[in-house]
Amino acid sequence: MTFSPPLRKFVLTAHITFSVGWLGAVAAFLALAIAGLTSEDPQLVRAAYLAMGLSGWFVIVPSSLGSLATGVVQALGTPWGLFKHYWVLVKLMLTVGATLLLLLHMQPVTYLAEVAAKTDLSTTDLRGLRLQLLADAVAALVVLLAATAISVYKPWGRIGQWRLQKQAHTQAVAAGQATALPTLWGRYLLIAGLVLLLLFVVGKHLLIGGMSHH
Repeated sequence: MTFSPPLRKFVLTAHITFSVGWLGAVAAFLALAIAGLTSEDPQLVRAAYLAMGLSGWFVIVPSSLGSLATGVVQALGTPWGLFKHYWVLVKLMLTVGATLLLLLHMQPVTYLAEVAAKTDLSTTDLRGLRLQLLADAVAALVVLLAATAISVYKPWGRIGQWRLQKQAHTQAVAAGQATALPTLWGRYLLIAGLVLLLLFVVGKHLLIGGMSHH
């Protein structure tokens, strides 16, 4: 299925809008997390965590889901495809992983916002949880910047092309025209590393209570 040019531009516009909104909202979330952790003004701390709760549920979560949905639709409706190019597949894994972790981490964000609404937080109250939110925001920003760079540079080529390169190299080795291994292994290791990283982070939060606020 291939979209008509007007529909393709509409989906692309929606995807860019959601993606830029997600990136910008995470950057603002990071600024609020820094203010909430370092400020000694109780009112500023309270406002920071209340704003983090509101922006998380009403800006970041909708933007992430919108970016993921429009990205999948765009890939399926254009010649790029969803499983034809490695850069599309890697970006999909990054987006899915970031969205899942975001949904997991909204629980401590909500908890801190509820606490801030009821009482003043000192510099030592729930410091571990506040540091976690700061680290989460930094990690999310890095992942989103990586996904943006992948979208621009579109590295690694087509999935089937790698198989053809491997076959050509095998034939060249058999003919005595090549001895060095192709660069395919680095690409495979990159994708395997991304998958393992996502599995490790998700498993860490699910199994050892990374999203718990107790």
